[in-house]
Amino acid sequence: MSDMKKICFALVAALCVPGVAMAQETQRLTANKLNEYGLIYSLPVTHLNVEIEAVKTVKKAGPYYKYAKKYLGVGNVVTEDSQTWDIKEVSISPKGVPDKENEYLMKFKSGSAPFLLLDEAGLPLAINTEVEESVVKRKRNKYADKDVFEGMDYADVFSEDMVASESTMKRAEAAAQKIFELRESRNDLVSGNADQMPPDGQSLKLMLDELSRQESVLTAMFIGTTQTETKVFRYDYLPTGDVSNEILLRVSDFDGIVDKNDLSGEPVYLSLTVTEKGELPVDEKGESKKLPKGAVMYCIPGKAEVTLKYKGNVIAHESVEVSQFGVEHGLEPKMFTDKKSPAYVIFNPESGSIREIGTIETVEE
Repeated sequence: MSDMKKICFALVAALCVPGVAMAQETQRLTANKLNEYGLIYSLPVTHLNVEIEAVKTVKKAGPYYKYAKKYLGVGNVVTEDSQTWDIKEVSISPKGVPDKENEYLMKFKSGSAPFLLLDEAGLPLAINTEVEESVVKRKRNKYADKDVFEGMDYADVFSEDMVASESTMKRAEAAAQKIFELRESRNDLVSGNADQMPPDGQSLKLMLDELSRQESVLTAMFIGTTQTETKVFRYDYLPTGDVSNEILLRVSDFDGIVDKNDLSGEPVYLSLTVTEKGELPVDEKGESKKLPKGAVMYCIPGKAEVTLKYKGNVIAHESVEVSQFGVEHGLEPKMFTDKKSPAYVIFNPESGSIREIGTIETVEE
């Protein structure tokens, strides 16, 4: 690449003058005298952003589970405390990371004023045009962070008989009697047969809600409780080539998503197959096109199929463009400074490939 200058990061300040940042999400660099009509940028290395939405399930046996069948007529109850984590949803998406070791200078002729639009990470988004908001604010993280856990307290529904009873069976009998009393009171309110009806609909609703809450808590003392906590874990993976059943991470019943070396968890396997390698464009003779002087570099990426497996099941599968499985080439810089119809280009910042290219028709005054 004799026609291409690879510039070290120390020269950025001297050669580039950032434009006004748009909502701190993009920066616009304009080629002018101050930077000698040269703009510096990095092409991306494609990483994989793996997101796992995991659910923690905590089951607790109620203190009267042995008497659930006898007093309530129910048999499907929690009989021992347990905790498990399981995978609910998985997402695989490409993420571009600037390759700061290979920064390029695109050189334009003096007197022109093309501009380069970069994202907040410094990856090229477009030249000579703005981009849609969806490109700027592309959603790398599909799942919102979550941390939801609800508890239950039995103490506030203990009746006097339940507290006074000496044996567990007697306390269970008193709890069951309280449940039936609550149900009867609720039925009387709903049917309008209660001795003292509430004065209005809002008061009635409050009373019914409280009766239902007390019944639910007391019933849980027999059948137990099942509580869930949902969390999102993210993992960054750098593809380097074909892999088969590589352990990416593990799922532990105690700690959720853990490192692949933590043997307390079940492994999640990643397989990656390079299905296509990027190739240089060819001319009419079938020969690789030469790199233009001062070229505007872009990537012709390769493609890969990525699969995640857990407990023998495929939990995610994605086809992605990967820059490091491709090749780099360049566009003629003169096309972006044509006075009559300057070119524009929109890039895919995850892989450095060209998403759209065209010309801008200028209106002569």
